[in-house]
Amino acid sequence: MKFLRLFILLVTAALAGCAANNTHQYAWQKHSYSAAETSRTVDLTHPPKDIWDRIRRGFAIPNLNNDLTQYWTDYYASHPESIERMSARASKYLYYVVQEINRRGLPTELALLPFVESAYDPTAYSRAHASGLWQFIPSTGLHYNLQQTWWRDERRDPVASTNAALDYLSYLYQLQGDWYLALASYNWGEGSVQRAMSKTASNGDFVDYSSINMPDETRNYVPKLQAIKNIIANPQKYGIVLPEISNTPYFTTVQKSRDMDIAVAAKLAEMSVDDFKALNASFNRPIILGEHHPTLLLPVNRVDIFNANLEAYKGRLSSWQTYKAHRGESYATIAKRHGMSVAQLQAANGISGRSTRVARVLLVSKPGNDAGGGSIQLASLEVPAEKESSVRVTHGRHNDIVIRRHRVNVRTHTVRHGDTLYSLARRYNTSVQELRRLNNLKGGALAIGKRLRVPGTGVRG
Repeated sequence: MKFLRLFILLVTAALAGCAANNTHQYAWQKHSYSAAETSRTVDLTHPPKDIWDRIRRGFAIPNLNNDLTQYWTDYYASHPESIERMSARASKYLYYVVQEINRRGLPTELALLPFVESAYDPTAYSRAHASGLWQFIPSTGLHYNLQQTWWRDERRDPVASTNAALDYLSYLYQLQGDWYLALASYNWGEGSVQRAMSKTASNGDFVDYSSINMPDETRNYVPKLQAIKNIIANPQKYGIVLPEISNTPYFTTVQKSRDMDIAVAAKLAEMSVDDFKALNASFNRPIILGEHHPTLLLPVNRVDIFNANLEAYKGRLSSWQTYKAHRGESYATIAKRHGMSVAQLQAANGISGRSTRVARVLLVSKPGNDAGGGSIQLASLEVPAEKESSVRVTHGRHNDIVIRRHRVNVRTHTVRHGDTLYSLARRYNTSVQELRRLNNLKGGALAIGKRLRVPGTGVRG
């Protein structure tokens, strides 16, 4: 027994030593692709032209070439719509993921791992109760400080889960000294891989990724990643058209300390609820509690819009409140008391339709609201004017937005260093929305020296 333990320690040390020396001289290297297979000529004298170019430049995990890799490469290549759909979803997150990977000095292949794990869907949920882009199970998520409460599950937070996943992958690589074994450990569990390595060593066999016995899911895991890598490295070869993704941040953070409905936050950012949730999928309930000091993720071109609309907003930010159920109450009586249907009450609280036991604390609609709906008045977003007209735009039941449109005199403003749409809206007593309309702007970037049309009255000092 002592000899076996000593042998395992020697094998582990040898593997770690090889990794430290960056030799990668393993038995499975005979299966590796030539560098040309997953690399393209890259002009390193220029910055990356897009995020895909940046990812290709950072490939550093040895290539795996075996029958399973070929199978999965052929499979993904025969489903181009799937690759393109996953890539479009990934466009919101890739810059942040790659930025963190580069900051830590890790291989950029890891940015492709959520393609395999979750198809880059932050709401993905598995039969093993794994959740989020990186598919953390509850216990591992807690170990890496991913909060999981009734209100929020940070396994679905793009920032928190990415940092946790890269921490975990870094640890696994240091433990195994080999990226294949580290990735297998991420999928199967480090203990399972270590036991499989010990069993292989006890049989007198050389211990590496290709020699250990593992479940089919894990056996296919690295080949799937390699297949995605092959396609991203040379999409034209496989007839794949990747979406254009700029090598610039897609989102940024905004901290708030006021209760706010997710639907209201989305409207203030002038986003659809689905797009807002794609960045803020960690929130379990339809309200974001200010007492939790939440950090919201917003597209960089929506922050000024959100702040301007929030400052001018006169309506109620939240239409929900908590309610402590009394003994003997049913969901039906609680729903009726608060002007809700049972289905609405259960949906707001994540309760199964088959559940009969009433939860102690529930989220219910505030008085005067129709199941958390109601009109959101944005009339104050535009500057006062002598003549005005109003138009009601309906976005589904209970979601009317009233917008005032005005006739105003205009003048010009030359953009200076530090100017933003938000600061100019404050200066000229107008809104970001109006500045965008007056100047036919689609984005939020302003070029120094550009002449903008601005309202002609009401300049602040």
